[in-house]
Amino acid sequence: MTIPRLMISASWKSAGKTTLSLGLLRLLADMGSPVVSFKKGPDYIDPMWHRAASGGECYNLDPWMMGTEACLGSFAGRDGSVALIEGNHGLHDGMDINGADSSAGLASLLSTPVLLVVDSRRMNRGVAAQVLGLQAMPPKVNIAGIILNHVASSRQEAKQRLAIETFCTVPVLGAIPADQSLILPERHLGLVTVSEASDAEAFIRACAGMVARHCDIEAILSLFQAAPPLDLPVQAPSLIPASPRARIGVFRDAAFCFYYPDNLDALRKSGAELVFIDTFEASSLPDVQGLYIGGGFPESFFGELGSNETLLVDVREKIEAGMPVWAECGGLIYLCRSATLDGRKWPLAGVLPIDIDYQKRPVGCGYLEFESRADSAWFKRGDRLRAHEFHYSKPSSAPDLPCQFNVARGFGLTGNQDGVLYRNLFASYGHMHVASNPGWAERFVSLAADFINQA
Repeated sequence: MTIPRLMISASWKSAGKTTLSLGLLRLLADMGSPVVSFKKGPDYIDPMWHRAASGGECYNLDPWMMGTEACLGSFAGRDGSVALIEGNHGLHDGMDINGADSSAGLASLLSTPVLLVVDSRRMNRGVAAQVLGLQAMPPKVNIAGIILNHVASSRQEAKQRLAIETFCTVPVLGAIPADQSLILPERHLGLVTVSEASDAEAFIRACAGMVARHCDIEAILSLFQAAPPLDLPVQAPSLIPASPRARIGVFRDAAFCFYYPDNLDALRKSGAELVFIDTFEASSLPDVQGLYIGGGFPESFFGELGSNETLLVDVREKIEAGMPVWAECGGLIYLCRSATLDGRKWPLAGVLPIDIDYQKRPVGCGYLEFESRADSAWFKRGDRLRAHEFHYSKPSSAPDLPCQFNVARGFGLTGNQDGVLYRNLFASYGHMHVASNPGWAERFVSLAADFINQA
C-alpha cells in the first residue's frame, strides 16, 4: 500500500511541532490536496486544531493503549492522498524502555520519515549533538529533515544549519524566527481548545503564512512522497454505518468536547444514530435511547450547566428509568451531586451521591490499567483494558456505590477503584478508546435498543 506520509516530531515537548503541523495542514488544504491527519497518543485538543486547519478529521494512534494492530488498521482505513502524523512529547519519550510506545516507535511501525522540529534557543553548533543523539537512539528512525524553531538571528541559524548538515547529514528545511504571537496558550498539560482561543482561524492562517515564508515547502512535500510502500498485515476496518437500531445522544459543546472519532465511528457501525446535544441550548434530551457524555472542561461552565435545571432533571429521570449512559471524566462530574471549585460549591445533576472537590495539583495524570471486578451490563468479570486520565478533582469521600474496576495503574476514582455503576449508567474518570474496549460500541447500542423495547 502506497500512502504518502510524514511524521512531525520534536526534540522535546512544546518545541513547536503543533504550530508546524497546523501550518502544513492548512497549506495542503489550500492546495486542494486531500489530507488526513493523525495525532500520536491520548490527545483530544491537538486533533481539534488539526480539524480546524485541514477541514478533515484527525485520528489518534496510540500503540500502548490501542495496540499495534489497531494502529495499523486505523491508519490504513483513512481516505486521504497524504497523511500527516503529529507526534507527542519528544521523539523518543515513552514508558517502554525499548521505545515501542514512543513517537519513534510509531514512526518505525508505520515506516514513516520524520521531520524534526528543533528548539534553537540557547544553542549554536551544539544543536548537532542533540540531533545525532536522536538519530542514534533506538528505535532508530529516518530523520529526513530538520526545522529550526525559535531562531534568534541569521547568525545563529547559519551556525546551526552548518553543524547539522555537516555532522548529521540531514537537510535543514526551514528556520522559523522567534515569534511569541505564534505560541498557543496552554492549560494544564496541553493547548487550549479551539473554542477557547480568541481567534483560532487567524492563528492557523498565521501558522500557514509562517511556514510558507520560512520553510522549503517543495522539499517538505517531497518527504511525504519518499515514504516507502507500507505492507499492512491487518484488514482496514469498515467505515460503513449499520442500519440504525437506536438513537444515542452525545453531549458536544465547549464543556464536553473530548471524543475519539473512532469511538463515534464504532457506534455508527454498530447501529447507532448519533444525535449531538448542546448542553447550553437544550432544555431537555431529544428522542434518544442512550446518552454518551464525554470529557472536557465542565469546571469552566459550572454556572451555565447548573442553571440549565430542566436538562439536569431530564437526564436524572432518564437514568432512573434505565436509559444506558456512558460518562467519562467531565461526564462523571456532571452526573454528581455537586462540585466545589475555588471554595464555591456548584449543584449538578445529582444522579450519583458524590460530591467532587477540585485540588490544586493533578489527582490522576497518565495511563490507566483496569481489571473488571464483576459482571455488569458493560463488562465481564476479569476483563482488562487500558485507558488514560487527567483530572484535578476527586470525590470528597468514597462513593457508596459499586465500582466496575480495580485500578492496576493510575488513580481513577479513589486511587484503587473506578467505574461507578448505577442502573444502566457507567461513569469513570478514564477516557477509553474502542480499540482497547472492542465490544463497547455493540454493548452500548444493544442496551439502547433494549431500552426502546422497555419503554
